[in-house]
Amino acid sequence: MQPCSMDGDNMDPVLEGLEPKLLWKHFDELRKIPRCSKHEEKVIAYIVSVADRLGLDYMKDDMNNIVVLKPASTGHENAPIVVLQGHVDMVCEKNKEVPFDFSTDAIKLRMEGEYLYATGTTLGADNGIGVCAALAVLEDNGLVHGPIEALFTVDEETGLTGAFSLGNDMLKGRLMINLDTEEEKALYVGCAGGGESEINMPVLWEESGGKAFCINFSGMKGGHSGVDIHLGRANAVKLLARMLWKAARAHDLSIANFTGGDKHNAIPREAEAVVVTRGEPAPVKEVLIEAFQEIKFEYRSMEPGMSMEIKDIPLPQRSMTEEDSRRMLHLVVSLPHGVFRMSPDIPDLVETSTSMAKIRTEDDVYIQLASRSSSSSQLEALRDQIEAIVVLAGGEAERGKAYPGWLPNLDSSVLAILKRSAKELWGKDPEIKAIHAGLETGIIGEKFPGMDMASMGPQIENPHSPDERVRVPSVKDFWDLLSRALEKLV
Repeated sequence: MQPCSMDGDNMDPVLEGLEPKLLWKHFDELRKIPRCSKHEEKVIAYIVSVADRLGLDYMKDDMNNIVVLKPASTGHENAPIVVLQGHVDMVCEKNKEVPFDFSTDAIKLRMEGEYLYATGTTLGADNGIGVCAALAVLEDNGLVHGPIEALFTVDEETGLTGAFSLGNDMLKGRLMINLDTEEEKALYVGCAGGGESEINMPVLWEESGGKAFCINFSGMKGGHSGVDIHLGRANAVKLLARMLWKAARAHDLSIANFTGGDKHNAIPREAEAVVVTRGEPAPVKEVLIEAFQEIKFEYRSMEPGMSMEIKDIPLPQRSMTEEDSRRMLHLVVSLPHGVFRMSPDIPDLVETSTSMAKIRTEDDVYIQLASRSSSSSQLEALRDQIEAIVVLAGGEAERGKAYPGWLPNLDSSVLAILKRSAKELWGKDPEIKAIHAGLETGIIGEKFPGMDMASMGPQIENPHSPDERVRVPSVKDFWDLLSRALEKLV
């Protein structure tokens, strides 16, 4: 792995001239490095190369989490240690028609107005901007700060497993700034906990007879299943099941395949099904088209790109029995998706929600739901409901390990310094918020008792989808706030 070149050679022209220069230089390197969740070896190697080039010590644990240590600037050796924390993995999503291999291809950038996008894929600003901010702090010797522990965790996006596995000896500091929230000029002091439900429903298969067609339902916005769940965006899996359920009520049909969704923390943007009919398929198609037109009208302002394609295909070798096809559709239609309860304490904050994340039909039907709540009892009550529905349908629901939420501490010294710094920079107080998504702060706070934390970030929109974008001026504001807060934390 070659160290980051700081002379401007080979930098993507889209990033030329952006400030802060060091942050964007590292982001230019990160866009070239494969870093899908569970495949972070090369980005960790890059961080090691930066540390080696700068002569900084570092530690890695068995999970490949890494902490890079930077000594305090002159005269501040006795200041408290500040932990800067972010995760190196990204959600790797692309539009179906885009030829792109996340394991080899560099992310292609484009600028539209004030916003930086990728082209047909996720951008990796979540949490790449935060990671690059920490790298820039390590590199910038003009900053004033106390001792720094820059913690880079792995595999955040598929269950926060890097944070769960973080070695207890990895951090000495007890002041932490998490760099993984996505709203400019806001400070976050709390997050939801969460847990997954893995559903398996046995089904009977039989030799197909009749005619078959494929339904491709696509073009929806998707998004983060925590941050965006309150927006009411279309879930492709739920809506395709709704259309198929209507068709199955009116006509005999069998399901040979039902596939949708990809990531546990992304709202499904696409779904596909293969339908087998013993009679002529035209009446079944008519019901599906009519149901689609109803749904398209419902989502006309929110999902203008929604589309459905139906095409005849060769008869597949097998399909579910008609009885089990209906039973599967009953299950998918019945399972919850969306906001379950709003917070009674914090205005406009979702307290509890669940997202149907994916479905697969192999030997059994597999469905994954991701539930979140800032109330542990509400989280388990929701997962109880999911399990009860699954049992009624003749399936089994296994609960994944829940991760803890982060309770707000409005007396935090880190929060106070960030608030004061923000007021000096912007002339107004930042918003103080909690987020309906899982941050690693909950786990780190539980693992390292007494950790005083706050979270911040630039304006990142539509994370976990190919529409992900970052507002470029907000990155400079984010950097300025981080720099000033580090100076005050001495």
